[in-house]
Amino acid sequence: MPGKAIRVRGVVQGVGFRPMVWRLARQYDLTGSVWNDSEGVLIHVYGSRQNLADFIDRIPLQLPPLASLTALEVTELASPPPDKFRIVASHSESQARTPIAADAATCPACLADIADPNNRRYRYPFANCTHCGPRLSIVRRVPYDRCHTSMAAFAMCPACQREYDDPADRRFHAQANCCPACGPSLWLEDKQGRLADIANPIEHATELLRRGYIVAIKGLGGFHLACIAADGAAVDRLRQRKRRYAKPFALMAKDLAAIRRHAAINDLEQQALLDKAAPIVLLQAQGEALAAGIAPGDDKLGFMLPYTPLHSLLLAELEAPIVLTSGNLSDEPQCIANDTARKQLADIADYWLLHDREIVNRLDDSVVREMDGEIRLLRRARGYSPQALSLPAGFAAADGILAMGAELKNSFCLLQNGSALVSQHVGDLESAAAQRDYRNAIGLYRQLCDFHPRRIALDRHPGYLSSQYGLELAAGLSADINEIQHHHAHLAACLAEHGIALQTEPVLAAIFDGLGMGDDGTLWGGEFLLGDYRGYSRLAHFQPIALPGGTQAMREPWRNTYAQLRHYFDWPALQRDYPDLAVVQCLSGKPLATLDTMINKNLNAPLSGSCGRWFDAFGAALGLHTEAIDYEGQAAIALETLAATRFTAQAAYPEAWSLSNQNGVTVLGWQALWRAVLNDLQQGIENAVIAARIHHSLIEATVELLMQLSRQTGTDCIVLGGGVFQNRLLLEGVSRTLRAEGKSVLAPQRYPPNDGGLALGQAAIAAAKSLDS
Repeated sequence: MPGKAIRVRGVVQGVGFRPMVWRLARQYDLTGSVWNDSEGVLIHVYGSRQNLADFIDRIPLQLPPLASLTALEVTELASPPPDKFRIVASHSESQARTPIAADAATCPACLADIADPNNRRYRYPFANCTHCGPRLSIVRRVPYDRCHTSMAAFAMCPACQREYDDPADRRFHAQANCCPACGPSLWLEDKQGRLADIANPIEHATELLRRGYIVAIKGLGGFHLACIAADGAAVDRLRQRKRRYAKPFALMAKDLAAIRRHAAINDLEQQALLDKAAPIVLLQAQGEALAAGIAPGDDKLGFMLPYTPLHSLLLAELEAPIVLTSGNLSDEPQCIANDTARKQLADIADYWLLHDREIVNRLDDSVVREMDGEIRLLRRARGYSPQALSLPAGFAAADGILAMGAELKNSFCLLQNGSALVSQHVGDLESAAAQRDYRNAIGLYRQLCDFHPRRIALDRHPGYLSSQYGLELAAGLSADINEIQHHHAHLAACLAEHGIALQTEPVLAAIFDGLGMGDDGTLWGGEFLLGDYRGYSRLAHFQPIALPGGTQAMREPWRNTYAQLRHYFDWPALQRDYPDLAVVQCLSGKPLATLDTMINKNLNAPLSGSCGRWFDAFGAALGLHTEAIDYEGQAAIALETLAATRFTAQAAYPEAWSLSNQNGVTVLGWQALWRAVLNDLQQGIENAVIAARIHHSLIEATVELLMQLSRQTGTDCIVLGGGVFQNRLLLEGVSRTLRAEGKSVLAPQRYPPNDGGLALGQAAIAAAKSLDS
């Protein structure tokens, strides 16, 4: 009887893959065995040639929900066949290099269990199986066995053990398997401690929410703070206590119908909401209004559906959506431990809904937005990490590279055996707590992957804390160092996720973001590059203009407005020409002599061609967060939101930009655009119309310059990257026009266009350098 050895690689352990193979083998009357090992899963199978062929064909089509394949290789077996098909126990050390699945939303079968009064898991908030539930959030080390997770504290009862041992059961080898008799428990606390007389803590928590209280809820990857989203007083109170004064709050609703009462949902957005990753999906606000404090000045609402049994049971009792924002003080990491939450959230929460399953690894909620016909990740965390990306052709031998990421929206990347594993969103590294979290996460990933970096890739900016830690690690490990230019990394990240081979010809790229250290010592951010993984050349860029006050200019948009106007015009003349404009009057009251001195003497006023600061400047000119922003990108988001209301009926200002040549590089200037905007403001043109014209002008200038560079270089493939391309109007306007001109356009999709995707590009560039050395 013929036999086949089938090697399977990918996310195939701890996800119900072996039981699927066992059932499939029985279906095709095959004998043999299946087991886990250090490379994934190995199958030895015997039967008729036709049944073997059908069995092999069905494997990729029968995958369990959380499984994914990167390779399926078949060779001949000459050994005699056994009498039946068995699942063989694996050696514990054999799984050390295999991927861990991402945490996944509750599957329909588990939802049915908790809704069935006759099921022993009825209303149990921790039901899970091999198709859903916690993974990365509970793992301490590999192999991914119960003893190496926070579920080790809970011994399975006989009923759960029988499920765990039965290959025909969907809970076979579900490491987090549990029930009310043996698993984690839930309780409610107030500021004085546990409320022992509460028989149903979930029901009581919903009543507290209805009464306007703020409840801290321990979730899957961290704590959240919840209140009723239609309760304006509760939302405002949460903002004041959390010291998060403007950044939009995330929302959770019990089902699609509940979301549709407040937001529009297209087919792609619906798929994203229902996906096993259960991300926050940014939707167009529409219909019944929620509290004004949910998303001040924004026309979008960030909704997600319940993704744990706890959330499902909580929302089932509520008709209205709830705010479900991260349980932390603003700019601090999300709390994950009960004691920490009690202390840090004491001045925010009124009650705590707690459980005793430890969260080992912090996971923020992921955020996506539909743009240009695709769902695009803006924050990659729960539900997506730690999924690995197999790098394209030419990278198979790349190994041992650790990429440190950026300063803001940090994630890091391990490149091992030709695959890139980008961490979950770590966040901004500005606080000591965030830095500790970052270092701990790198240590965990190194242990999970048995990873020993030989080369460390870091951003060229010497002030980045990620770069400083990278240098520290490299010294301790005697590892090589690659300093990677920021915008080159954005370009390479997009190439890698789209599967562009190492040997491909260079592509054009427009990389627009806040800033990144350039080759010339200035801060870049409005870049037109020609490049590949190995290198790049800077073909064009925005006009560099001073940032008076450095980082202060990022927090106070009026500084950028003044710097732009001062650069392009004579300021006293502008004051004479436009004396009644609000922006001129505002700026005239500022300490401009001090800013002039800073700029003239180059004192804390670095030059920057940043497109992000360009947006800030125009937003401030239109009165949008002129004085200060409460979070990164607030003025730019406000400008996009305003422009969207009049966008389709408007066009670019004529001849609003200029192209000049400086030392062989094209410089994109904006003097005419500023004059047009000031004239429209003086004529009393509606701000929304002006904002739309500004967007159209940027789109047309970008397309015109890219088309010119395409003709010069003979390159028809164009990358659009950097955080500014989270602007939907900009991304769609540039992409669609370029495609209409016959160009191929690549933009980030599975990894964020902002600095959250930077580490992937750093790793790919370092890999190319290592393969060339």
